[in-house]
Amino acid sequence: MPKVSLDMPLQIVEDLKKHVGDEKKYVSLADAIRTACRKLLDQLDEIDARHGRLEE
Repeated sequence: MPKVSLDMPLQIVEDLKKHVGDEKKYVSLADAIRTACRKLLDQLDEIDARHGRLEE
């Protein structure tokens, strides 16, 4: 799996960490970020489909 490095404001990291850990929604910060990226891509695909911009 490729690794990606990015800069992110501390406030966003702190907010994400509130949802990471035992008995929380995500097992790791990386898992939370991957899930957010997948959701964003799904939303962009839906927008493209509505506007007739589907990729083949």
